[in-house]
Amino acid sequence: MRLENLLEGVKIVELIGSIECEINDFHFDSREIGNNDLFIGISGTSIDGSEFIDNAINNGATAIICSDIPKHLDKNVTYIKSSNLRSVLSIISRNFYDKPSTKLKLIGVTGTNGKTSVVSLLHQLFSNLGHSCGLISTVENIIVDQKITSTHTTPDPKQLNFLLSKMVNKGCSYCFMEVSSHAVDQQRIFGLHFDIAVFTNITHDHLDYHENFENYLNAKKLFFDDLNNNSIALVNKDDKRSDYILQNTKAVKKTFSLKSFSEFKCKIIQNDLDGMLIEIDGHSLWVKLTGNFNAYNLLSIYSVAVLLDQDIDDVLRNMSLLSAAEGRFQTFKNNENISFILDYAHTEDALVNVISTINSIKKKNQRLITVFGCGGDRDKLKRPLMTKVACDHSSHVILTSDNPRSEKIENIISDMLKGISKKNLSKTIVINDREQAIKTAFSIAQSSDIILVAGKGHEKFQEINGVKTAFDDKEKILELIKQT
Repeated sequence: MRLENLLEGVKIVELIGSIECEINDFHFDSREIGNNDLFIGISGTSIDGSEFIDNAINNGATAIICSDIPKHLDKNVTYIKSSNLRSVLSIISRNFYDKPSTKLKLIGVTGTNGKTSVVSLLHQLFSNLGHSCGLISTVENIIVDQKITSTHTTPDPKQLNFLLSKMVNKGCSYCFMEVSSHAVDQQRIFGLHFDIAVFTNITHDHLDYHENFENYLNAKKLFFDDLNNNSIALVNKDDKRSDYILQNTKAVKKTFSLKSFSEFKCKIIQNDLDGMLIEIDGHSLWVKLTGNFNAYNLLSIYSVAVLLDQDIDDVLRNMSLLSAAEGRFQTFKNNENISFILDYAHTEDALVNVISTINSIKKKNQRLITVFGCGGDRDKLKRPLMTKVACDHSSHVILTSDNPRSEKIENIISDMLKGISKKNLSKTIVINDREQAIKTAFSIAQSSDIILVAGKGHEKFQEINGVKTAFDDKEKILELIKQT
């Protein structure tokens, strides 16, 4: 592709050489560079990409985009200085794959909790309605019937536009994707056209990256600030920061809620572990999901479907068939009527939602045993808060490991223990080994008790000392159920 076409929309500060050259591909890893490729010298958190410019040229690069022009130049190479290399990467990715986001309906979902559930439910719903769809999520990426392993909630710009391009080529009419705060801040979605942007909620999370809540909130807000007037901004009106999220958007504003005045409304009529009866905009239906948080998720997908001109009767009928996303309030039961609930809850708010849902459903004689841990190298402030929530609202709590990453498990547990009051000490135990923690919960459970295993959800590994080993909460639960 001609370099001048790739650079459409790129703000060039300085140009040395000719842009009238053909580019075979582009990369931000110099090791991947081949002949007639473009290298973008982006700086990451620990590596400065400009240090690899010479290496890229030696590997065959004929064009370099960087934040500062090198002192020593190669006369056979075009050098381009630009002020924001992350946005440049996004624009070039968009142009290289021929602007795929404009060739289908792209729906982006952001928020602290609910992103994976909402996009997965949307993908299920629209597929059931007969549409060819794509999915980009924490759990997996899907192109019609092809599943691709997911490595990030929102991929890097090149991978993201590649996936969208594949979806277009496969005939997808819709793509439903999670939009993380990291992706917005790092401009991975810059230059994409979103038909609908959905805001689920916001609570404290990712402060290890954003440093403070204001930065985190503004990263979410920026997603909506960048929408144009051809887009729709759909927000949860019950979240107290929804007005702030919409403050500067040019998009058409739409709202949904369970408690506030909004365009789309829902209320829960009946709720139990097997599902709930809800009323959406005057229509009653039974769904296989349960809990207030799922009522919000279902209302948001209904709202999206209506805004995309789907037949309301077809939408409601198919909503009754939807199943929970993997690792999101999945329920299992053994022959002794002991229930397991598997959930990805890894923030204080998510844990509150799951535990309060269970407590609102369970009978007086049923006990709730909660097993959870906190991730290493992540926001430490939420550790005692999550422990307090679990201990205050569970019959028994087992503190264990999650993904310690490079941190010592003992240090993480120590932070978690700060959230235990004296009155809760007697019902709390610590078992560092996660498998043993789950087994112990099962061993102390009595008939009809409920065991919540929280934090890892769909994940198929556990990362300890930087090494990932196979570990699946669901697999461990099913093994225990088979033994009874």
